[in-house]
Amino acid sequence: MAKQKTTEQSLESIMWNCRNALRGTVGGNEKNRDAVMGLVFLKFAGDKFDKRREDIKAQYGDVPVFLEKRSFYLSENVFYLNETSRWSFIVKNAKQGGIAVIIDSAMKDIEDGNPPLKGALPQNFYATLGTRPEQMSALISEIDKINEARFHDRDLIGRVYEYFLQVFAIDSGTSNEKGEFYTPASIVQLIAELIEPYSGVVYDPCCGAAGMFVSSIKFVERHNGNRSKISVVGQERNPDTWRLAKMNLAIRGIAHNLGERPESTFADDLHKDKKVDFIMANPPFNLKLNAQGVTQDKLNGDPRWDGYSPPPVSNANYAWILHMLSKLDVTNGIAGFLLANGALNADGVEGEIRKRLVENDKVEAIIVLPREMFYSTDISVTLWILNNNKKARFLNGRQMRDRQGEVPDAEVMNRAVEKMVRDAITCTGIENIVNAGEPEDVFSDEFMKRIDEINLPITKFNALLKLLRKTILGYGMVNKVKAIEFDKRLRAVVENYNNRDKLVFTSEVVADFIEGLSKELIKILTDLQADKTSFEALGITYEEKAFYDILVKVRNDHGFPYADEKCLVLAKEIKKLVDDKAQFADWSTRADIKNQLNRDLTVLLYKNGYPPEWDEEVFEKVLEQAENFKKWAG
Repeated sequence: MAKQKTTEQSLESIMWNCRNALRGTVGGNEKNRDAVMGLVFLKFAGDKFDKRREDIKAQYGDVPVFLEKRSFYLSENVFYLNETSRWSFIVKNAKQGGIAVIIDSAMKDIEDGNPPLKGALPQNFYATLGTRPEQMSALISEIDKINEARFHDRDLIGRVYEYFLQVFAIDSGTSNEKGEFYTPASIVQLIAELIEPYSGVVYDPCCGAAGMFVSSIKFVERHNGNRSKISVVGQERNPDTWRLAKMNLAIRGIAHNLGERPESTFADDLHKDKKVDFIMANPPFNLKLNAQGVTQDKLNGDPRWDGYSPPPVSNANYAWILHMLSKLDVTNGIAGFLLANGALNADGVEGEIRKRLVENDKVEAIIVLPREMFYSTDISVTLWILNNNKKARFLNGRQMRDRQGEVPDAEVMNRAVEKMVRDAITCTGIENIVNAGEPEDVFSDEFMKRIDEINLPITKFNALLKLLRKTILGYGMVNKVKAIEFDKRLRAVVENYNNRDKLVFTSEVVADFIEGLSKELIKILTDLQADKTSFEALGITYEEKAFYDILVKVRNDHGFPYADEKCLVLAKEIKKLVDDKAQFADWSTRADIKNQLNRDLTVLLYKNGYPPEWDEEVFEKVLEQAENFKKWAG
């Protein structure tokens, strides 16, 4: 026990030294924060890269195709780093006079090579700090001491990031600003335990430094779930905080979508029409929307308030509530978020909205949290739980009783969760740190008969043209390579049709000409249908044929030997890889899933000798079909 206490103090001491290495010399708390956390990011990114590189060698062997392929790193949410961007290179050159420029170059290189980090890392920052080389060298030396070999912590990255987020939040600005980008971990954990985000999409409209998202992943891990089944979506208006959030998620290996830029949810909803399974949020208390340029006219008529009175611009509490309610999946969505206590007794329009929420049976619980849980205020706050499905059902391994029509009782709920709050605080050790579509079937006899009965040639041609375009588009959602072939045939017919005015015809000849084009379109339709059903003769499925076709085409285009029978077997294996990715939330748009597919497909093709001599261009063409199928199948 004494040994553990010494190790704990040693780590705290190192982090304290990092916090204070540049303090008072770089122009304010924010610059100090960004300087320290940027280097911490480089340190952990480098450590994770080195570890992943060794894992690749252990799993696949010392194969350059695998070791230098980005997807083998990104698939595990590890960033691929060029040699001059690795932490080992930073440490080696820490005492050089140009170390600040080296760090800036590393930041730019990492961001340029890893799209999920776009806009997240400080650019041209360290060279303008005005620090002496020995100061920067001392900070790098302190950060380098934080490593898993020295501190055997199960979540060392999380622990260090949690510490710095908290201490810099405490140091930050006025009392009203201190909690802007950080919500105490105990409260965030409590929300996760109450709404139980085991799988699905988690959303936060004002995500701060992304603590809610981190907690949702930790919840899944605590309960032995699969973190890949959680997808996180949100946005943040403060540019500095938005960058902190992206860095926080990235270094922990959490795939995310925080929009392409920092933006206010009310000024511009970056995830419009998005429906989610869970919401975890700590909106700014009593935010004045009119002070941010949002007028009442802008709020009136907004579809987010459908069924409710438009919220006032003078206080955004109920605007947040209705915005989050509009995002919840209509049958199963559940939200847990914090509000100032004053929201419970606000009258006027806000009182009307609150009454309608209860009448619509959306409120599951309202919990008054203990005082002094925030650094910026000693008042108590309320935790609201909204639920779109309070019916009796089996959920997360247990039977839920019917709660429809029940009015939440804050006092009763407080007693029920009092122990949970205490457990959350103890579990996180926060007090220690504070002190420290399918296409329609258009080939039926009845449908073709209707086409034949069209007497006007141009009308018939246009009907067939529209029909064929739709059918090719539908086929392309599964089989891209064949859709391109049919599209080329269609374009040739359309080009002839568009050039008809250059020909000198009588009206009868024109009609015959267009009728001939219509027959060509019907022939394309017939061939397309035959192609779609040819999978049966091959003994594979409709979807597997898409991969068979691309394998055969690429083989023929590049002229390397590979038997048709081997292409059939390989097509089935590729289809299995794609199906494996479909189990994850938002799987068709997530960068980590895309890179997992890239990695697994690389291994599959390489081990099956397709092509016999590895060719990245061949691989990219096969991957393009796989991603096309993944995109639409999702």
